[in-house]
Amino acid sequence: MSRIGRLPIEVPAGVTVSVDGQLVSVKGPKGELTLTVAKPIEVKLEDAQVLVTRPDDERASRSLHGLTRTLIHNQIIGVTQGYSKGLEIVGTGYRVVQKGTSVEFALGFSHPVLIEPPAGIVLTVEGNTKLMVSGIDKQAVGEVAANIRKIRKPEPYKGKGVRYAGEIVRRKAGKSGK
Repeated sequence: MSRIGRLPIEVPAGVTVSVDGQLVSVKGPKGELTLTVAKPIEVKLEDAQVLVTRPDDERASRSLHGLTRTLIHNQIIGVTQGYSKGLEIVGTGYRVVQKGTSVEFALGFSHPVLIEPPAGIVLTVEGNTKLMVSGIDKQAVGEVAANIRKIRKPEPYKGKGVRYAGEIVRRKAGKSGK
């Protein structure tokens, strides 16, 4: 049995979870999220706990068991606390500026790069080299942060570019003279 999948999910006060067949809806103080559960997995609501079960021990059922439990748990954390991911801009002349809800990057290109956040994502600028991506959906927050990082990845020689907060960039030695 999956060690993660068999753990019950505690539903905190202020959060309502509703199960309608394969559709799980989680509503909390920060918003509402829904998840469509894959077919062999069953989700039940008992007392103040959500239980995820699987009907058999086939490979597909086993792999989806822990995944489904983790996705529902992530939704509950998202509607209560939310998720955030920090980004740092490193490089001479590289900066970020807040323009309403969107942000504008100066990353050494011949033009500024404007990023519009998708629905449910908030971009906040701290200083001119730090950016915080936050929202209630863990996957969406991570994807937006990854797409912003992809604009100018940290390069290995000087370390210039957009990196996650706390990310360590492996540096290479440059050309050596004779």
